[in-house]
Amino acid sequence: MEYMNAKQAGEKWGISDRWVAMLCEQGRIDGVDRMGRIWLIPKDAPKPTDARIKSGKYVKKSKK
Repeated sequence: MEYMNAKQAGEKWGISDRWVAMLCEQGRIDGVDRMGRIWLIPKDAPKPTDARIKSGKYVKKSKK
């Protein structure tokens, strides 16, 4: 199995490497492993969905 690190995954998915590390720590990426300080992410792992938006749409309320 081929692996990529958090920086490579971030470039592939269009997010920061720190955010990829947080997703790894939370167990939201399948097949992830840790070797010392480096996260090993399978190259075929899909990008996890964004769990911050639960309703499926973003509603920004303006202050008046």
